[in-house]
Amino acid sequence: MALIEFEHVFKHYPGSPSAAVDDLNLHIEAGEFLTLLGPSGSGKTTTLMLLAGFEAPSAGAIRLDGASIESLPPHQRNMGVVFQSYSLFPHMTVAENVAFPLSVRKVAAPIIAEKVHAALTKVHLENLTHRKPNQLSGGQQQRVALARALVFEPRLVLMDEPLSALDKKLREEMQLEIRRLHRELGVTMVFVTHDQSEAMTLSDRVAVFNQGRIEQLASPKHLYDAPANPFVANFLGDNNMLGCTLEQGRQSGAGSVTGRVRTADGQTLQSRICTTQTLADHAAVKLCVRPEFLQVATDAATLATSNCLSATLLDLIHQGDHWRLVARLTGLRSEGAMDAPQWFAKISPGALPAGLVVGQDLCLGFRPEDAWVF
Repeated sequence: MALIEFEHVFKHYPGSPSAAVDDLNLHIEAGEFLTLLGPSGSGKTTTLMLLAGFEAPSAGAIRLDGASIESLPPHQRNMGVVFQSYSLFPHMTVAENVAFPLSVRKVAAPIIAEKVHAALTKVHLENLTHRKPNQLSGGQQQRVALARALVFEPRLVLMDEPLSALDKKLREEMQLEIRRLHRELGVTMVFVTHDQSEAMTLSDRVAVFNQGRIEQLASPKHLYDAPANPFVANFLGDNNMLGCTLEQGRQSGAGSVTGRVRTADGQTLQSRICTTQTLADHAAVKLCVRPEFLQVATDAATLATSNCLSATLLDLIHQGDHWRLVARLTGLRSEGAMDAPQWFAKISPGALPAGLVVGQDLCLGFRPEDAWVF
């Protein structure tokens, strides 16, 4: 039995034309790190608030260890919560903030002191116990919030975009800190974010939300390598898309399902086909290729694949470990240059053709196994 179960859960807000959470079915295993990922308004934070008890479902069941908790108040659910704003008490010291969940539970003072010291040691703040929140950096305040959520040894820790207020360097440091704490403590963590790299770094599994529903639930690697639909492919990582027509139905090949598509200018390309969808021959489909899988050449004959799209180089940007190429596909426009799709490529310095200049004609190649059709 899963630790947490959502069964056909709905959440409707008065005056809203659609459900914030729409027929949610989700099982969370004990000890896992689950991230709820999606754009603003997709239902991920509402789902977390339903689990924490700060919102009540309009319909459906939420169970903890098989027991219904929809009517249980937040303080009786034994869940630690870390908010985006930290929510530290400004008049209390670090130690007093961390001690607060134990104080309201009437824990004896000697035990509180012991548990507060242990919690602050876990987040490397044991030497800052007497400081006030305004004397701490943003990263230190976030560590205090984490310690407060962990101090009473909850079964779950829920985090609502806790790192969004930090700068890039601090955010990456805190990601590693949260990852370390999860591994050391083994506590179940449910984390809300709209940051795809954060989800990839932290999670055992990721639930990708869109319009109140889960589009796909899988490990970060599986989501990236085998997205279930164009939304997931486009939301998790960079992605290039091109409207095509499915020329040939599915066929088995090299352990995967492959197919042939035709572009608007009549060119034929080979690709994998998403097996979670039923696609008929001659159906309108989307071809998806990630930028890092594109090969760039000035001559199609030098590409290591028969899949080749003609393009014009619009920009060439150096980004340290790779070059980012911006190119507009040619031969596919309907009424003018701006109608032609714009694609991106990530090319390592050693694989960049010499002497490229803006305005130059290119060939963008990709292997069939590196492309998806939806």
